[in-house]
Amino acid sequence: MARSTIIYVDADACPVKDETYRVAERHRLKVFVVANSFVNVPRTDWIERVIVPAGPDIADDWIVERVEPGDVVVTADVPLAARVVAKGAEALAPGGKAFTASSIGLQLATRNLMQDLRETGAITGGPRPFSPRDRSEFLQALERTVSRLKRMGHHAG
Repeated sequence: MARSTIIYVDADACPVKDETYRVAERHRLKVFVVANSFVNVPRTDWIERVIVPAGPDIADDWIVERVEPGDVVVTADVPLAARVVAKGAEALAPGGKAFTASSIGLQLATRNLMQDLRETGAITGGPRPFSPRDRSEFLQALERTVSRLKRMGHHAG
């Protein structure tokens, strides 16, 4: 049987931590909340706060070193998602969109193009505000992902 599913949250600026905790509690899954500064988390034995040193990609590296197939990573960071998908794990954006092996190349290219456009001043605005609908879509997507992993033989801790 496969090992227990673990959820990793790339916590810096993650707007769906509470939704992640709800799904994890329902399925009795371990959650690692990874950030390079203090993040408030509920006091429970199944949620663990991990504070890594400040620096580029340190939190990403911590997650990638530990993630395995059957795990889920919650992140808006497309390069991190690409690394997670390459290891065979699941990656979900806070709006509920799944990063997949077939979509990650286009998502990386789009991210790089948008970054270049912002750097040249062609685009000065950021993403649209995070909405209650985004929150709901994420909650449904995480629930579907965890349920699918359970059907595949991954189980709770």
